[in-house]
Amino acid sequence: MWWNNVWQIVSLVLYIANIILVVYACVFLFLNKQDPVKTISWMIVIIIFPYIGIILYLFLGRNFRKEKMFSRKGAADLRVKELISHNMIQKIEDDKRLIPKDLAPFHKLIAQNLKTSQSILTTNSEAKIYFKGSEALNAMCEVMSSAKTHIHLQSYIIENDDTGNKFKDILVKKAKEGVEVRVMYDGFGSRSLSKSFIKELKEAGVEVLNFSPFRWIFPKLIVNYRNHRKILVVDGTIGFLGGVNIADRYYNGGDFSEWRDTHVKLVGQSVYSLQASFILDRFFILNKNLRKRGKYYPDFDISLPKEGKNATTHYHTQIISSGPDSDWSGIMQCYFTAITQAKDHIYIITPYFIPTIPILNAIKITALSDVDVCLMIPEHSDTWLSNWGTMSYITELLSAGVKIYLFKRGFNHSKVLSIDGEFCIIGSANMDTRSLEHHFEVTSIIYNKESAQTIEKQFHKDLERCSLITKSKWKKRKKIYRIYESIARLLSPLL
Repeated sequence: MWWNNVWQIVSLVLYIANIILVVYACVFLFLNKQDPVKTISWMIVIIIFPYIGIILYLFLGRNFRKEKMFSRKGAADLRVKELISHNMIQKIEDDKRLIPKDLAPFHKLIAQNLKTSQSILTTNSEAKIYFKGSEALNAMCEVMSSAKTHIHLQSYIIENDDTGNKFKDILVKKAKEGVEVRVMYDGFGSRSLSKSFIKELKEAGVEVLNFSPFRWIFPKLIVNYRNHRKILVVDGTIGFLGGVNIADRYYNGGDFSEWRDTHVKLVGQSVYSLQASFILDRFFILNKNLRKRGKYYPDFDISLPKEGKNATTHYHTQIISSGPDSDWSGIMQCYFTAITQAKDHIYIITPYFIPTIPILNAIKITALSDVDVCLMIPEHSDTWLSNWGTMSYITELLSAGVKIYLFKRGFNHSKVLSIDGEFCIIGSANMDTRSLEHHFEVTSIIYNKESAQTIEKQFHKDLERCSLITKSKWKKRKKIYRIYESIARLLSPLL
């Protein structure tokens, strides 16, 4: 029949078109000079899955850091940030004695963060750490309720549930009182947020910003390159950041018996960096600067920290904002240097462990160097593929001497590192490829023994909720699990 002939012609055209696209895509990947493991993984996907593989690559695999997906041209706050960090670098390089003695051991890390991320070294009067998301959310509500001039709230996830509505009611109330209120959410993370929720905020005068809207039909379907930051700035003087989203699961556990997380409240100069991160993200969305920016940076006078009589009373901090818009993978490089600088022990908590090759090697080499490296991960994850991907690294970590603890009572969503009880890192970035290379993230490095030891005390408390993985126990796991791990590991460069 004639339609059989037509179908044969169409099939031949599609077959030839697929070959051309596959060859073009593979040549493009080869010339793009990405990580060889990623390049080979994507080539395999493109060859094995006709058309689908190419679509997946367009949505998940492109290196937008190289392609400069987000232009920063014209962002006034970025120019100020670059100027301050450049001046700090010059002072440090001219005279290293300008750094206080309690910060001297961290000179290398401080300089690196300044150069890669314009991460200004600041001093805070308070750095309060929350180990329960519910406590952090309650503290955020309390601070927002006392706002006098402005509230800048950014979250990857805002749910239309009791917690989300509690935040909404406070924001609406403050906006009606004349406080400037801006809310930013990620289009994918908050894709279930209702139009009525957003409408109520806008009608009250709240500026609502959707970072990279997510659509099911047209190609804004990109699950990488999301804004995963969680930031709250109130009146330019109080700031919050960490892993806590705005959702009921932080109170009721969601699908788990408990949903744990870590968040930090900062009072002091570091709030300027959080403010700049928020305003720069706003610039990316609207392509315009805020007017009269001085009111968002009250008492703006950042200089190198001075020597203090009691180091524990000073919370010297650097804030790193990293993402596809930055020239360097700042958070990943910070993790790498922090891990390799450890002399005695490292405590790491992450919900997803699918590290980049540099981070994986840093952890293994440090453990082999007689440093006590302890990794805490959830026994069960909220994402099955990420869970099996995480488990695929356990064998080689155990061989290197890393102690691995499975958090059994609920889900621990914290993203925390503590190095030698001397300094700690708290932020939104998971120890996985997506956070370290593809998402917009923000993290804090707190050079303070008191804060680091607070993290470590909680780590030891949480060990009561964990089971230690031993080599003998791990070898006895089911064979089918090993297959799942192998499949997930093959896909790990793409996650």
